[in-house]
Amino acid sequence: MKFTIYQASRQGGRKNNQDRVAYSYSRDSLLMVVADGMGGHMHGEIAAHICVQTLTDHFQRVANPRVSDPSKFLSEAVQRAHFAINDYAVEHDLLEIPHTTCVACVVQNNTAYWAHVGDSRLYFFSDGKLISRTLDHTAVARMVKDGLITEEESAHHPNRNRVTNCLGGYVTPEVECSPPMPVNEGDSILICTDGIWGSVSIPEIAAILYSYSLEDGVRHLMDHAEFRGGEKGDNLSLVAMNWGESRKASGETISTLSLPEYAFTTEIKKPEPSRAAAISDDEIERAIAEIQDAIKKISGVE
Repeated sequence: MKFTIYQASRQGGRKNNQDRVAYSYSRDSLLMVVADGMGGHMHGEIAAHICVQTLTDHFQRVANPRVSDPSKFLSEAVQRAHFAINDYAVEHDLLEIPHTTCVACVVQNNTAYWAHVGDSRLYFFSDGKLISRTLDHTAVARMVKDGLITEEESAHHPNRNRVTNCLGGYVTPEVECSPPMPVNEGDSILICTDGIWGSVSIPEIAAILYSYSLEDGVRHLMDHAEFRGGEKGDNLSLVAMNWGESRKASGETISTLSLPEYAFTTEIKKPEPSRAAAISDDEIERAIAEIQDAIKKISGVE
């Protein structure tokens, strides 16, 4: 396998960061995970950490060197995370069981499989165009699906962040798995929390990932989401991956060909502090201009 991958997590305008992100890969399989601890519940960051840790640990047990049934793995691993969160709450006598969303993706044999619970999202892009995405498990998303409100109206609905499906708690989550999706050279996958997708539109995300190296694109996405979120902005976290050789000079392509059959590389990202207070008006204007230029460039892509 050859791919480029970057992950990032920032506090934004919140007092602490309840998001957690991670990726792990063997010689023949790649796992990416994002979890958003739910702010309305105590210890959301603990639930999110248990989630990413459970999935990466289970991946390392079953990817030998690839996962035999990725969809089954994702469903079972997410369910394991749910019960691990509940067990932690019992063992530590927590007054309330912590909750988290989760979105996870396995890529192997030039095919992507993903699963999600809640409103953390996956976007699949090819040639700068959106090919597929997850649908949020929220009451507002259901209203859009049923034709009661429009997508535009949902962005400002007062209940837009009310999640109806999550890990942790007395209700067993419904893990929604995607059909397998072929992945071609140059395709991109982004998994992220609502701190990203709630501030940056799909056309902007597509343009940024297509126009810049993955490292620069991740920085632009994070900066722009944080600019727009401001002092009251949510935590913002993502894992972004380009399949195949890097399209941009500054991107470092990972090749797993030299990895031993049972070796793994795992990165669980430590949250970064907010940059908002240190960002000048000039930096904000420059970032906005760069993103607008990227959108204009990609609009001509056929």
